[in-house]
Amino acid sequence: MNILGISAFYHDSAAALVRDGKIIAAAQEERFSRKKHDARFPMNAVRYCLAEGGLGEGDLDAVAFYDKPISKFGRILETHLSTAPRGLQSFMMAVPLWLREKLWIPMEIEASLEKCGVRPPKDVYFPEHHESHAASAFFPSPFQRAAVLTIDGVGEWATSSTGRGEGNTLELLEEMRFPHSLGLLYSAFTYFTGFRVNSGEYKLMGLAPYGEPKYVDHIYDNLIDLKADGSFRMNLDYFDYVAGLRMTNDRFADLFDGPARKGESDISQREMDIARSIQVVTEDIVLRMARHLHQKTGEENLCMAGGVALNCVANGRLLREGPFRDIWIQPAAGDAGGALGAALSVWHTVQNQPRTADNRNDQMQGSYLGPDFDDDYIEAFLKRRGYVARKLAPHERAGEIARLIDEQNVIGMCQGRMEFGPRALGNRSIIGDARSSKMQSIMNLKIKYRESFRPFAPACLEEKVGDYFELDRASPYMLLVAPVRAERRKNTDGGSTPIRERINQLRSDVPAITHVDYSARVQTVSAETNPDFHAILKAFEARTGYGIIINTSFNVRGEPIVGTPEDAYRCFMRTEMDYLVLQSFLLSKREQPPWQDKKDWREDYVLD
Repeated sequence: MNILGISAFYHDSAAALVRDGKIIAAAQEERFSRKKHDARFPMNAVRYCLAEGGLGEGDLDAVAFYDKPISKFGRILETHLSTAPRGLQSFMMAVPLWLREKLWIPMEIEASLEKCGVRPPKDVYFPEHHESHAASAFFPSPFQRAAVLTIDGVGEWATSSTGRGEGNTLELLEEMRFPHSLGLLYSAFTYFTGFRVNSGEYKLMGLAPYGEPKYVDHIYDNLIDLKADGSFRMNLDYFDYVAGLRMTNDRFADLFDGPARKGESDISQREMDIARSIQVVTEDIVLRMARHLHQKTGEENLCMAGGVALNCVANGRLLREGPFRDIWIQPAAGDAGGALGAALSVWHTVQNQPRTADNRNDQMQGSYLGPDFDDDYIEAFLKRRGYVARKLAPHERAGEIARLIDEQNVIGMCQGRMEFGPRALGNRSIIGDARSSKMQSIMNLKIKYRESFRPFAPACLEEKVGDYFELDRASPYMLLVAPVRAERRKNTDGGSTPIRERINQLRSDVPAITHVDYSARVQTVSAETNPDFHAILKAFEARTGYGIIINTSFNVRGEPIVGTPEDAYRCFMRTEMDYLVLQSFLLSKREQPPWQDKKDWREDYVLD
C-alpha cells in the first residue's frame, strides 16, 4: 500500500512516501524551490516522492495531510472573535488566505496529483497535528513500547501532548492548549532578541551560553504559572500573538529593560542574558513534562517530536537528568516531519498494520531519504558546464578528502541521498578540521556569512564518541548536546571577557566545535548508516589521531541546504570554500572558470 503524507501552509512544507510501512522517500519543499522554510503546497517534494517510489497512474492508495484544517480554522475564528475588535487587522490578514487556499486542501491535493500524472486516491485522511507529530516520533523509533512527548507552537488547539505507544498502537493521553504554549513562549523571546520567528530559535539557543540566567525570576514571577507536571498558563498581558501582529508588547519590553532588539543590530549582554534565562526555563518545563509522563506511564523509553524537540540542549539535559533510560527524537521534528507521521499513522492506526522494532535500530535510514545523483549524472553536468574536476577512485576517495581537511581546507560535500530534516548529516555538508583554533571564525564569516557567535557541530566516529564527549550512546541526528570530556578542556576566564574575544578562545583540543560552555551538538557516524562519511572520518583518524571533524550544513545564511549538484556548485563558487566533492568527483576552487552572478545573490535569500 502506497501512502503519501503531506504537510503545508505554515512553514517547512514537505512530502513523504510510505509503502507497506517502509519509508521510501521524504523531503522538504524548500530544497527544491530554494525558498527557505517554504510553506507553499509541496508540489516539487510530492513529485520527487512519487518518482522515487516509481508510482504510476493508479499506484497511489491514500493521502494523509498532517492536520485538520477545519479545526484549525475554527480555533482562529474563535480566537479572533474573543479578542475583537483588537484583533481586526490580524483577522483581516488571516481569513482571506484561508478562504482562498487553506480550506481547499483536498482539491489542491487532487489537482497536484493529476499534474504529476497520478490518479488521486479515494481515501484522503486528516489526522490531528499532534497525532502526526506523535506518530512521527513513535512509529519509526527503535522502541517496541515508549512514552511519547510532542511540544511545538500550536496545531489545531494543542500545543503539547503526551502519549504512549506499544506495537502498532498509539494513544494520546493529555494535552496543553492554545494560547499557552512552550513553543510560542520560546518564539516570543526569539522575536524580542531580534531573530526571526520559526527559524531563529536555534540562534537563541546558541546565544544562551554567553549569558547569565538573571531574568529567570522575571519569567516565573510575571509570564508563566508553572505547575509540577510541566503544564503552565501564560500571562497574556505581556504578549501580542493571540490577536496582534507581534509576539510581545510594550509591557514585555518594560519587564526586560527596554525595547526589542532590532534584527542585524549588535547583540548586547542583555540579549545574552535573556537567551540564557528562557533556555533555563525551557529546560525546566521539558524536564517537568517528562517526569510527569514517566510517572503516568511507567515507560522506560521516550520518543519526542514537535519543533521544541529540536532544542538539543534541553534534550541533552533530559537524557542526563531525566527519568527515562533512553530517548529517541524524530530528526525532522518540526512540521516537515508531520508529513511522515501522517502517512505512518494511516498505515499503523487506520489500516491496523503491524510494526516491528528491535529496541536498537530505528526506521529512518539515517534520515537519508531525499534525492541522490549518481556519477553519470554528475559527469554529464560537469562536462556540460565546463567545470574542472578529478574523479577519485574508490580506494583513494576517503584518504584524499582526509588529507585536504588536515591541510586546513574547507570542503563542500554533496554525496548520496539528501537528508530529511533541518540537519545536514554528511551528505549535504560543509566539513573542516575541528582541531583548528581559527576554523569557527573562518567558516562563520567567510563561508556561511552568519553571526560569529554561532557554534559548529562535530561529526565523530560512533564507536569513538566517548573519547570526546560525556556521552555513552549514539547521536546520529545531531539532536543531543553533550559536554566535551573534562580532560580535553582548556581553562579560560569565562564571562569576564567580551563575547567577540570569547568566541576565539581556545577551549579544548577540538576548539572549532567546543562552545563557550564546553558543550557540542554531537553527530555520531556509523559505518552501517553512512559508510562513505564514516570512511572519511576513519581516514582522518588514521592520519591525525582524531576521528572527529566539523560538520555544518551546506548553505549560506538564508539559503536552504543544497539539494542538487547544481545547487552545491553555485554555493561553492559564491563562498570561500576550497574544494567541492560531488560523489566521486573532486573540484578545486582554483581550477574553476570565473564565476559571476547576474545580481547580488544575497537578494534571493531572506536572512533568518
